[in-house]
Amino acid sequence: MSYLPIEDHGLIGNMRTAALVGMNGAIDWLCLPHFDAPSVFASLLDDEQGGSFQITPEAEGVTFRQVYWPETNVLLTRFLADGGVAEIIDYMPVGLREGDRGYGQLIRRVEIVRGAMPLRVRCQPAFNYARDPHETTLADDGAVFRSPDLSLGLSATVPLQRCDGPLGPGAAATLDLDVGDRAIFALHMLDEDEACRPRFALGEEDDLFQNTLDYWRRWISQCTYQGRWREQVHRSALALKLMTFEPTGAIVASPTCSLPEGIGGERNWDYRYTWIRDAAFTVYGLIRVGFTDEAAAFVEWMNDRCRDRNADGSLNIVYGIDGRKDLHEETLDHLDGYRGSRPVRIGNGAYDQLQLDIYGELMDAVYLYNKYRSPIAADFWGQLSDLVDWVCDNWERRDEGIWEVRGPQQHFTYSKLMCWVAVDRALRLAEKRSFPADRQRWLACRDAIYRDILDRGWDADRQAFVQHYDTDALDASNLIMPLVFFMSPNDPRMIQTLEATCQRPDEGGLLSDSLVYRYNTTHVDDGIEGDEGSFNMCTFWLVEALTRAGRTDGDRLNQARLMFEKMLGYANHLGLYAEETGPCGEALGNFPQAFTHLSLISAAFNLNRTLDGQRYGQIGE
Repeated sequence: MSYLPIEDHGLIGNMRTAALVGMNGAIDWLCLPHFDAPSVFASLLDDEQGGSFQITPEAEGVTFRQVYWPETNVLLTRFLADGGVAEIIDYMPVGLREGDRGYGQLIRRVEIVRGAMPLRVRCQPAFNYARDPHETTLADDGAVFRSPDLSLGLSATVPLQRCDGPLGPGAAATLDLDVGDRAIFALHMLDEDEACRPRFALGEEDDLFQNTLDYWRRWISQCTYQGRWREQVHRSALALKLMTFEPTGAIVASPTCSLPEGIGGERNWDYRYTWIRDAAFTVYGLIRVGFTDEAAAFVEWMNDRCRDRNADGSLNIVYGIDGRKDLHEETLDHLDGYRGSRPVRIGNGAYDQLQLDIYGELMDAVYLYNKYRSPIAADFWGQLSDLVDWVCDNWERRDEGIWEVRGPQQHFTYSKLMCWVAVDRALRLAEKRSFPADRQRWLACRDAIYRDILDRGWDADRQAFVQHYDTDALDASNLIMPLVFFMSPNDPRMIQTLEATCQRPDEGGLLSDSLVYRYNTTHVDDGIEGDEGSFNMCTFWLVEALTRAGRTDGDRLNQARLMFEKMLGYANHLGLYAEETGPCGEALGNFPQAFTHLSLISAAFNLNRTLDGQRYGQIGE
């Protein structure tokens, strides 16, 4: 194999794990049994020994196409050549309970729909990030792969042969199917002594397929968004659902790890965990488009984290999807990395950083949930009240900030801003629900933070809010100010910050056409070498900031719409986004990224509402 571009992939999953399926028919990323378990297929991080499950045409000159079955997460990959057309339908059955037929399986259905096209099949697992050897046993019903800690079965409706692999044999087949014929492959975990499960009856697989389609159609039908860009909003919602860990309600930042933010660089991180930071954006985005059950599950996950605070009363910034705190980071030096981008990292060393902004995002999420979904419980308020007191005691500290820098701690403006949000939302919630609170202390703290940001986070020479105190560097995170009601969107300081941000990087700004960089890496010491792409969620933040300013300024509203619609053109062929966009428009960083899709939903919702409000004179929250 060679490295397929990151953007040339689709995502399938079952709300426990997910797989990336390339346009070339290869599954080159899958972790089992959960998102953050060791990989089984990881050719995306090493094309020679990472492991993959390939179904590829033997013919030359084949054209590849890939689409989702409408309103679902069932993926169709099509091969088109002069001699024929073949299709692969990839999905994981959903809506099942453990023990049900099809539960926990990855199913690949192969059909010839026109003419003839010989296909090669090769399933080559590489267990535990390609570190563990395995044994392979072939049987009439498929193959069994056994490693020291995990065993897999591959049920198949065609005979399989053994093929060589770097850590143990794989299973292969050549398909010479006639028009209308079908071959089915089902990958599933096995108990230690379990044999490969019997082949599917075709009718049984039809039922699983139809039930999976029905599940996704029922789920997306709950979406209440009917505005402009409805298809893109629906796809973002469907992608977010795939990144939900159903047993706990947690949402992973991305189902992948160590995809580079710059090709050949070291900005390669593991995002298969759940960040407190995502809380407000998750709850807001899901509630705004009607998915209140998912928002409720995520709030319950946050409630559990608040009951399990650290000894000093603080929270971790990031947790495992099962709630664990220790995400020890290590490098996998035996893997080459995507297109030679090393090191490959698993775990995340930022888990024990101090990031003061998380308390604002948490409190904003709870405030929104209480307002739009359901009143919070008294015990939960008690936990939150303690956290607000902790913020009052600690907001003046330096921290690593939203971007998890690995350089010196600073007084990051965004961190102070979100401390202000934490206290402000606590005061609002206490007033709305008549909760007990140390109101005088909280009021004094909120006002002190406000004055501190205006005094020290504003650079009079730069005429903009800056990344941290005692610098003139810009940071896209400050675009959040009007979104959290810290600044009026038309406040002169906010307008000047917008204008500074909208300058080109070579002019001191952060905007390259419609794409926004989080900060200028040549002007900021973040402790990491190398360059990076523009940050997709920052582009959507700028769209929102311009949208809010555009309520009284038609030119800025037009600018917001143009920027948003241009940004939609940077999605991949399926409407999915990675964390970043590279200099040639390519996807960079982990893929797909939940934060990007959440910010797309929020930007679409507010831009659409503002456009309608401007037309009908109904602008307002």
